[in-house]
Amino acid sequence: MRLSIRGSVITSAVLWGGCILFVGLVNLAMPSYGAGFLRGVSSIYPFFHASGTFGDVLIGTIDALIDGAFGGLLIAWLYNLFAGDSKSQAN
Repeated sequence: MRLSIRGSVITSAVLWGGCILFVGLVNLAMPSYGAGFLRGVSSIYPFFHASGTFGDVLIGTIDALIDGAFGGLLIAWLYNLFAGDSKSQAN
């Protein structure tokens, strides 16, 4: 069985982007929530700064969408590479 690369890319991008968006929005309402997590993420993404502004949350979300898409692409591609062709495997 092969993974859908398109489905994996979309799913990973939405999940990781949604995670950053959710934590960022809750952090805007309660600044102590997820502050350490957001500082850690800002050390990885070059355009995202954990300064607690809505613009930074949007930039972090866009960075995470792109990162999640590449991660999903890599995972699906590697899975399909190592899973091989299911038709050639004996039942």
